[in-house]
Amino acid sequence: MSISDARLAQFGARFAELEARLASGTLDSEAFVAASRDYAEIEPVARAAADIAAMRGELATLQQLDDPDPEMRAMAAEEVARLKAELPEAERRLAIAMLPRDAADVRPAMLEIRAGTGGDEAALFAADLYRMYEKYAAEQGWRIEMVSANASDVGGFKEVVANINGSGVFAKLKFESGVHRVQRVPVTESGGRIHTSAATVAVLPEPTEVDVQIDDKDLKIDIYRASGAGGQHVNTTDSAVRITHLPSGLVVICQDERSQHKNKAKAMQVLRARLYEKMRDEAQGAEAEARKAMVGSGDRSERIRTYNFPQGRVTDHRINLTLHRLPEILEGPGLGELVDALIAEDEAKRLAAMDG
Repeated sequence: MSISDARLAQFGARFAELEARLASGTLDSEAFVAASRDYAEIEPVARAAADIAAMRGELATLQQLDDPDPEMRAMAAEEVARLKAELPEAERRLAIAMLPRDAADVRPAMLEIRAGTGGDEAALFAADLYRMYEKYAAEQGWRIEMVSANASDVGGFKEVVANINGSGVFAKLKFESGVHRVQRVPVTESGGRIHTSAATVAVLPEPTEVDVQIDDKDLKIDIYRASGAGGQHVNTTDSAVRITHLPSGLVVICQDERSQHKNKAKAMQVLRARLYEKMRDEAQGAEAEARKAMVGSGDRSERIRTYNFPQGRVTDHRINLTLHRLPEILEGPGLGELVDALIAEDEAKRLAAMDG
């Protein structure tokens, strides 16, 4: 994809204008937030455009060079060859930066993990996945906060919900939604047989109250006494909250906090995220088939990845990528390679669709 010099200059001018506005000190808080958002969106495009403009300028200068010194001409020829080889990749980076972005990419995210088939082993695997994302979030400089958890008797999670705050959280984690399968020998298995279990992961962009407005009359709120795993640690006050959104039928339960008000606030946070995702799914319904042709639809019923403990490997089935680094991936740092590969594959397919 070749872009004209005039178009490159437009990116630079727009970027410089936003820099000047942000540095002026004349913007009110609302205008500053809007300008900051525009700046963040155009910065990677402007940087890539500036790189191409500089390379094209240097190439034009070298091609016009008429030096009598043979050694200088040879050096210039080498530089011309290098720039011609590097320009296509630079133009590809710009094309990727110009791809339409999901408006939710910059959002924090709500992470939901549920144990699937496999009983206690599935619950233990759900806990392993939560720790993996917790460590990856720490490596990225994000803040993760558990919103609610339903612990199993063996120390895993039947369900765990967490909020992840930071820069570009949803953009990096949105391809994690789906069924994660594990193959290993459970600690309770005396015969050494490998079992297959599963957990589902859902990553939802977190909306603001402006994005999703919920009318109180559409809510049925039940307050009751919370209890821990196996009916133990019963609270002495009615602090657990169950919120039913009547129009959609969505139900959210939160009982982790001792305060009824805190549980209600967290439950509303989860409800808002689920309603926002429902709205997004409905709005993108016409594009559903196109999205499935990319890396994945994000459907939590789609099997996306297998963690095989005996062979120490992780396979992402959407991009046919296998890494024999299972411990490193579960510890967080290795997950970045899978995340980056999924993003790169999605970008490549979207570029190909645009060229086609």
